[in-house]
Amino acid sequence: QVHLVESGGGSVQAGGSLRLSCAASGSTFSIDTMGWYRQAPGKQRELVAHITRGGVINTADSVKGRFTISRDNAKNTVYLQMNSLKPEDTAVYYCIAKSSPILAYWGQGTQVTVSS
Repeated sequence: QVHLVESGGGSVQAGGSLRLSCAASGSTFSIDTMGWYRQAPGKQRELVAHITRGGVINTADSVKGRFTISRDNAKNTVYLQMNSLKPEDTAVYYCIAKSSPILAYWGQGTQVTVSS
């Protein structure tokens, strides 16, 4: 089992920045990919970015150039630096950790609200 604890959400004005963190505990040796998804009201959950243990990154087009994902394997922590935030970035952001293509663990979610 893997337990994920997210932090860093909050409210910010458009153009501002926030940094999300997600710390994993438990069977962390099994984790390969960690990342972030988000879900806005009335919309499906969507990928924001993920990063493998080896550092391979995949970022959604909607946040490229504004959001940066990084990872500290020694601390079992993944970060999401969000710059130039827009109102459309408002959502609940969920951390994910994958042990295999079919086994994933989710955090409880952290709210990000961007006002215009």
